[in-house]
Amino acid sequence: MKGKNSSPEVQIKVRGQRGDGRAAARAEDQVFSEVRYRRWVPWLVPSFVAVNVVMFVVTMYVNDCPKKSGFCIARFLGRFSFQTLKENPLLGPSSDTLYKMGALEVADVVQNHQAWRLFTCIWLHAGVFHVLANMLSLVFIGIRLEQEFGFVRIGLLYVISGFGGSLLSALFIQSSISVGASGALFGLLGSMLSELITNWTIYANKLAALLTLIVIIIINLAMGILPHVDNFAHIGGFLSGFLLGFVFLIRPQFGWVSQRNALPGYPTASLKPKHTMYQYVLWVVSVILLISWFTVGLVMLFRGVNANKYCSWCHYMSCFPTSKWSCKSQLVSCMMNQTGNVLDLTCLSNGKSNVYVLSDDDPSVIQHLCTQLCS
Repeated sequence: MKGKNSSPEVQIKVRGQRGDGRAAARAEDQVFSEVRYRRWVPWLVPSFVAVNVVMFVVTMYVNDCPKKSGFCIARFLGRFSFQTLKENPLLGPSSDTLYKMGALEVADVVQNHQAWRLFTCIWLHAGVFHVLANMLSLVFIGIRLEQEFGFVRIGLLYVISGFGGSLLSALFIQSSISVGASGALFGLLGSMLSELITNWTIYANKLAALLTLIVIIIINLAMGILPHVDNFAHIGGFLSGFLLGFVFLIRPQFGWVSQRNALPGYPTASLKPKHTMYQYVLWVVSVILLISWFTVGLVMLFRGVNANKYCSWCHYMSCFPTSKWSCKSQLVSCMMNQTGNVLDLTCLSNGKSNVYVLSDDDPSVIQHLCTQLCS
């Protein structure tokens, strides 16, 4: 899962009334210097980056490739060495390890009531390249937003957008595990777009900023049609973040801020409302849509609904077949040899084999182990 590119620099346009004489000019300059939207010192986004990196290191420690697989890349790293490129081309752990660490696996969410996987998967990454790309994007996008709007709003926006991406992914991609912070990152991109729209009047160079953002978003979403990229997480995160931006990132009008900071005796215009009517309308509509989306999505998920049955073409949004690659799911089939509670599985498609100790003989558990072995 990917999502990158930094946000464009957007300037805040400062307006005010002119007075007569140098004293009024000095007073006006003082008003201008005081009327500034608060800027925060970013600490939450760097903390998110640290948590993601630590989680990847812990995942590699748990993976312990030399002990569990035998064939590894960079064996000098010991238990932190990587699975083979055939198994994981991103230089990372096995799918089995990612599953144990909390990757999104729809069968477990629905049948075993492990809804927590909708959240834990956004803190896991499939490999070195995956975590580097996402963390660089988070630094470029997230720090600027946290400086402008503070850690509470950006933290909520990040987590809720990540959850929205996981939810849409779970409704459409139900045959493989999914990990990555891309849904949350696309949520930040979506919130930047809605923030620009809802606070339209306070920005200069707004059309250039809008076009730049749209191009960045289109390019990143277009990359999601490549194989093995969970573009539904990107889309779900983007749409959730876009709506959340109207809720969390609304700014007061500049005229209202300047009146609150005006010097005693300094003439001001007629009293202005804190927000415009269209800002209130966008806020209400976004809240209604968010509640509806999460409610309907969760009900569909826990009822075991496969959204592909209701949208025959939607799978093209996550992988578009070309002459260079195929989007067909690989047939999962394993040869099984069981003695007591010891199960020896061999994947027929890639030749990998592994021995498992079963706590029960549930066929769904054996099928899940086969899927992991062949993925």
